[in-house]
Amino acid sequence: MFLRRLWIERVDAQGDAYPCPIAWIDNFAMRNFTNDAVFDDTLPFADGLLEAGFRVPLDRLRTAMEDWFHRKGYLRHGENLRVSEMLR
Repeated sequence: MFLRRLWIERVDAQGDAYPCPIAWIDNFAMRNFTNDAVFDDTLPFADGLLEAGFRVPLDRLRTAMEDWFHRKGYLRHGENLRVSEMLR
């Protein structure tokens, strides 16, 4: 089910990128927070890494994670996320 490995980075206002802590990714991955079944096919793996199924759309994932991280205070004003698929 989790055939894709995604790289999740926090990009600061200066453009420097850092792996998102697994605690942030795990917090987002809990369905009761996202309330969207499409994200059920995700599994936090390590800092900056999320495994996902093929039905998880990267653009929706980035938007939803970024929104959640801003609401939780993980991302500051001017910071955003970069989500990319890693080759295995």
